[in-house]
Amino acid sequence: MHIVVCVKQVPDTKIIKINPKTNTLDRRSAPAILNPYDAHAVQEAVRMKRLINDVYISVLSMGPPQANAIIKKSVEIGADEGYLISDRAFAGADTLATSYALSKALDKIASIRPIDMILCGKHAIDGDTGQVGPGIARRLDIPPVTNVIEVTELDKKKQSVVVKRKLSNGYQLLQIQLPCLLTVEKEINEIEYSPLPNMLKAARYEPVVWTVNDLGDVDRTQLGLKGSPTIVGKMFTPPKHEGGKRLEGSSEEQVKELIKCLLEEKKELFYVK
Repeated sequence: MHIVVCVKQVPDTKIIKINPKTNTLDRRSAPAILNPYDAHAVQEAVRMKRLINDVYISVLSMGPPQANAIIKKSVEIGADEGYLISDRAFAGADTLATSYALSKALDKIASIRPIDMILCGKHAIDGDTGQVGPGIARRLDIPPVTNVIEVTELDKKKQSVVVKRKLSNGYQLLQIQLPCLLTVEKEINEIEYSPLPNMLKAARYEPVVWTVNDLGDVDRTQLGLKGSPTIVGKMFTPPKHEGGKRLEGSSEEQVKELIKCLLEEKKELFYVK
């Protein structure tokens, strides 16, 4: 059985700051890390590998050359192999273009080793859309299941998996035929400490790097900015709440001052009898 986990390199949002002049993320202000939800997806693949024999785990990422670091981190958690697609043609991609590029890379990986299951994090902490995983599934024409909090059964003979997913009003238990794509929540598992052999392997490991030319038949108009129908028009931090104004004087004076303040703010006044 072959499980592929899609991972992304993101800035640590606990540390990152917003540039006050450009209203954009100052990526230099925070280290790049493996997206936390994706880390749990890798850990879940490792857990499934312990449950049944003959499971091979690959990880796939799209990004600049320095994204090698998160593939090494995935190998440290327990992945067997890692692929990075890196090319300027992918730059500026929104979720639609990203899912297209990753689906083409998955096609190539499947030609080397057929894929039974794809795992993704629920969403990336820098975008928070949750669209890439389902987008990949749609392009590959396989069933997606989102918000998975538990994989209760994995049957190689029946080629099926039973999962528990979180809903807004409860939970849902589903049986899905393989191949399929799951997006997982953080609560699906706990990230374990990596054993020393994995750490040594990760330190020496060099991922397979592909450019757009390595992916075969690719429609370049669907990549990067050209293939992105959505753009981020503007980013800004919410204004800080200002302190209130204290009204002094008699009740009559306070009422007059309040009306004056409201008129200055161009607020509508509603009178209740």
